[in-house]
Amino acid sequence: MSDLPRRYAAGAETQPDGSTHFRVWAPQPRQIELQIEGNGRGPYHVALEKEDDGYYSVLVDGAGSGTRYRYVVDGDALPDPASRYQPEGPFGPSEVVDPAAFQWEHSLPAGIQLAGQVIYEMHVGTFSSGGTWRSAIEKLPLLVDSGITTLELMPVSDFPGRFGWGYDGVFPYAPAHQYGGPDDFRAFIDAAHGVGLGVILDVVYNHLGPDGCVFGRYATAYYSSSYSNEWGDALNFDGPDARPVRDYFASNAAYWIDEFQLDGLRLDATQTIHDRSRRHIIGEIGCRARAAARGRMILLVAESETQTVRLVRPIDAGGDGLDALWNDDFHHSAIVALTGKREAYFSDHYGTPQELISAAKRGYLFQGQRYAWQMQRRGTRADGVPAPAFVTYLENHDQVANVGDGSRVRFYTSPGRYRAMTALMLLMPGTPMLFQGQEFGAASPFLYFADHNPELSRAVQKGRAEFMTQFPSLTSGASQARLPAPHDPQTFERCKLNWDERAANAHFVALHRDLLAMRRDDAAFRAQDAAVMDGAVLGAELFVLRFGAARPEDERLLWVNLGLDVDRGSFAEPLVAPPDGYAWDVRWSSGDPAYGGFGTPPVVTDTGWRIPGHAAVVLRPVPDKRSA
Repeated sequence: MSDLPRRYAAGAETQPDGSTHFRVWAPQPRQIELQIEGNGRGPYHVALEKEDDGYYSVLVDGAGSGTRYRYVVDGDALPDPASRYQPEGPFGPSEVVDPAAFQWEHSLPAGIQLAGQVIYEMHVGTFSSGGTWRSAIEKLPLLVDSGITTLELMPVSDFPGRFGWGYDGVFPYAPAHQYGGPDDFRAFIDAAHGVGLGVILDVVYNHLGPDGCVFGRYATAYYSSSYSNEWGDALNFDGPDARPVRDYFASNAAYWIDEFQLDGLRLDATQTIHDRSRRHIIGEIGCRARAAARGRMILLVAESETQTVRLVRPIDAGGDGLDALWNDDFHHSAIVALTGKREAYFSDHYGTPQELISAAKRGYLFQGQRYAWQMQRRGTRADGVPAPAFVTYLENHDQVANVGDGSRVRFYTSPGRYRAMTALMLLMPGTPMLFQGQEFGAASPFLYFADHNPELSRAVQKGRAEFMTQFPSLTSGASQARLPAPHDPQTFERCKLNWDERAANAHFVALHRDLLAMRRDDAAFRAQDAAVMDGAVLGAELFVLRFGAARPEDERLLWVNLGLDVDRGSFAEPLVAPPDGYAWDVRWSSGDPAYGGFGTPPVVTDTGWRIPGHAAVVLRPVPDKRSA
C-alpha cells in the first residue's frame, strides 16, 4: 500500500497539494488503468501501481475535486466501485470529491442517544415537491414543531433511473445524484443540526442493485454463492478474499459518520447479511461507525425480519452492539386491531389487548415460539433488553406500500380508533417512529416505485404483482389490474407530500404535537421504563396501562378502548386504583374536539367508570378532597 495517508482502503482521496490518490481493489481484471476525464486536458490514461491483495493505486497531480474519471477494465471504461459521486448516474464517470471543502456551520457535539428519541422516516425524493436535499431543508422546522427529534433517511446510495426507493443502490459511497451533489447532502444535514434534529441513514449491506452495478467486473469475490438472497447475490463476508469486502462495507459505515457528520445508521434486512466468521460483520460495522464518530454518541438501528435480539446485545456478551430494532410485531397487532384484516404475514396476530400490552412491556411478541405463517420458530428471547431498543410504528415505507394501493392506515379504520392507537404508539415505552407526513395526516399514498430499463421494469412489475398475491384480497384480476406500475412516473409523483395539507389538517398536527409534548413532559412517559409499567385486559377491546413513577403524583393511567363505550360500576383490577390519598383526573383524551373528536365525558364518576369508545384517555392523580 502507498505511504500516503488514506482515510479508507478504496476510492479517490484528495491531498493537500491538490493531487488525488486513487486506489481500487481489482483482483479480477487482466488489465486495468485509470482514465482521467474533464480536468482541462481531455481524457488520458494513467498507469496503476499493483499492490498486494489485489489493490491498485496511483497519485495524480492536478486531479483535484471535480475531476471526473473511470477505470479501464479489460478495455471497458467503468466507474469506481468506491465512487464518492456519480454526477451523471451509475453509467457515467465518477467524480473526485474533497470532503474538507464544505464549511459546516452547525453540529450536535454530543451526538444523539436512544433515550427520548422520536424518529421520522423520510424519502428525500417524495418529501418535498422539489425532491432534492435543498428543497427539503425548508420543511425541517415544521418537524421540530411537531416534536420530531431524529430523521431516518431511506437509502441514498446512487441508483439508476429518475426515481426509486434507494434499496437497489449500486454505489454505496456516492449520494444519489437525483437529489443533488454530496455538498447538498451535507447542507441538508447541517441544516437539520441547526434546528436540533439528528440524522441517521438507512444503509443496505445485504446486496447490490441489479442495474448499473460494476462490482463483479473488479472482483467476483464481492459475492458469495454459499447463501441465498431474495434481492440479488449475497455478499461475501466470510469466504475466500472476504477481508477487502468486509473492509469496504465497514469503511462505508465509517465514511457516512465521519465525512457527512451523520448521527447514526439503520441497517436494512440484517437477516440477509450472512457471516459465519468469529466476529460478525455487523459487529465490525458498528465498531467502525462508533470509532468514526470520535466520541459523539451515534444511534445504530437494525431491521431484523427474524427478530434476532443478539443484534442489540453488548459485544462483550456475544452480541453485535447495536442500539435498537424495528418492531414489526407491534405494527402487525396494531394494524389487525385497527382494520380487522389478518392476511398473509398478519395472520399470526389478532390485535387483542393482551398482544398490545405484551408489545408495550416486552417488545417482540414472537421470541422463539412457532410462527405459523413461516411454519417455523421466529425470534429470540428479549430478556433484559430495555424498552427503548424497540422502534415502534404504525407506518413505514414497506408497510404502507404493501397495503396494495399504498393508502395511509387512517383510511382503513375509524378516526377514533386511529387516534387511540396513535396515542398508544407515542406513549408506550418503545422508541416511536413516524413515516413522512403521518404527523399531519397526509393523504398522499406511498407506493413502490422504481425507474429501471424497460426489460428490468417489466420484471419488477411482475415480481411486485406476485408479491402481492400473498394477500388473498389482492389476487383477483380487478385487484391486480389496480396495482400501479412501479416504473410509471405518475406512481412516483403521487407519493410526493402535499404540505398544504398540514394547514388544512390542524387536528392531526395538534394530536401528534400534544402527545409528543406529553411524552417529553410527563415523568412517567419520559422514563420509557417497561419495568415499572404494567397492563390489564378489561374487555374484548379495552385495556389499561399503569405507568409507575418515583412520586405518586407523577403516575399515569392510560386507557385504550377500541370498542364501544364502557359504563362500569367497578373493575376488579388493582392497576386502576389511584395512589393513596389521590383520585384520578383526566390529563388528556384523544376525544378532544381539537383532534377531531366529540369531547370526553367524565371518566371517573361517583357511580363508577365511563370509558369512551374508540378513544385513549390519560388519567393523572390529583389530591383526593374526600380524604383531606
